[in-house]
Amino acid sequence: MGSISMAVALLIGIVGLGMSATGVIPTFNNTADSERVIIHIANLMSSYGLFPAIIAGLILAGILAATMSTADSQLLASASAISSDLIQTFFGKKLSDEVSVKVAKITVVLISVIAIFIARDPNSSVFSIVSFAWAGFGAAFGPVVLLALFWKRSTKEGALAGMITGAIVVFLWKYIISGLGGAFAIYELLPAFIIALIVNVIVSLLTKAPTDVVKKLS
Repeated sequence: MGSISMAVALLIGIVGLGMSATGVIPTFNNTADSERVIIHIANLMSSYGLFPAIIAGLILAGILAATMSTADSQLLASASAISSDLIQTFFGKKLSDEVSVKVAKITVVLISVIAIFIARDPNSSVFSIVSFAWAGFGAAFGPVVLLALFWKRSTKEGALAGMITGAIVVFLWKYIISGLGGAFAIYELLPAFIIALIVNVIVSLLTKAPTDVVKKLS
């Protein structure tokens, strides 16, 4: 299914590029425009009679269905992560079912407000937002996972320092350092990952080594 989805996505892009080159649909001036190619194609189809308009409507309905399906799944996962994993498991705070539900609802509302704030710009690019988010995940958790698997000397202090460093460097590189241009104008994941990995190793070496029990478990 994944291969079919990727093939269809590539086909839509190729068809949209050809239609854009011939002037049938608007020219894609930036990434945000190119992400709306299927909408432009559906809009064009709707002008060729009843049956093409129905097909265009089904295409748009599919887009909305996929968007809503992903959005509600992510909202539920985020609410569960905050109310269960973060508060109860990480911080050790026991919550009743009623309080847990309230925390989950508040989490959904806060995330929705943040999403509205991010989406306020009609020219924003979904790809750039997702790319930046994955840079944060990769830089914060990538070195931790690799060192936990292949280096038994890694410590929890090193892991924490690496995660914090990776997340901070992603922001600094994206909004400050990359503006210098030249060799600095690269995807923020690479430098943030390398720096986080180095910090993780240095802090692990400066802190107490894990016990033999922990080393055996790893």
